Amino acid sequence: MRIDILTVLPEMIDGCLNCSILRRAQDRGLAEIYLHNLRDYTTNKWRRTDDYPFGGEAGMVMQIEPVDRAISALQAERTYDEVIYTSPDGQRFDQPMANRLSLLQNLIILCGHYKGVDYRIREHLITLEISVGDYVLTGGELAAAIIADATVRLIPGVIGDEQSALSDSFQDGLLAPPVYTRPAEYKGWRVPDVLLSGHERRIAEWRLQQAQERTERLRPDLLREE
Repeated sequence: MRIDILTVLPEMIDGCLNCSILRRAQDRGLAEIYLHNLRDYTTNKWRRTDDYPFGGEAGMVMQIEPVDRAISALQAERTYDEVIYTSPDGQRFDQPMANRLSLLQNLIILCGHYKGVDYRIREHLITLEISVGDYVLTGGELAAAIIADATVRLIPGVIGDEQSALSDSFQDGLLAPPVYTRPAEYKGWRVPDVLLSGHERRIAEWRLQQAQERTERLRPDLLREE
């Protein structure tokens, strides 16, 4: 998989895209992640990517020209499955969407900034708008990092134990059950006996019961979506 991220602040997410699981995926040749500074696609001597909005509204708007130039340059080199825009009014990002994106080959992610982008970008250049939650960030860089991380970790071979990713919260519409490790007892706090029993069927039943109970208590909305 290849992910190209268009941003005015590449330094904001360079670190998180080049460590841990994402770094491992790139080192293994399973993913390529590139940051592109939109200022490199400007034609003015100040390298500005924004301007005042027509109509006099407060704030600044990302201009269409540098975004179009950047996307066009990338699309001239390869075909992209999706051109994504991070926006608070996009489709809600969730595990099923991450699963779907992980099956694709080439993605462009445009990080929103300022008051937003010239709407013509969304009308003519973007194929998918994604929101990571009902709140507003300074820019779309952190949202792009979330999308990249959640997607790339699902690619076969990225995580050593692929069953680990398949048993994450939300994969089956439920929150994950509690997990424990050594020591079996600490300050009088014991690990549930069933997990120490070695009885696989009982352990599986316990995990399912715990997942269902935690989902009903903490995220009942997930059950209502079924």
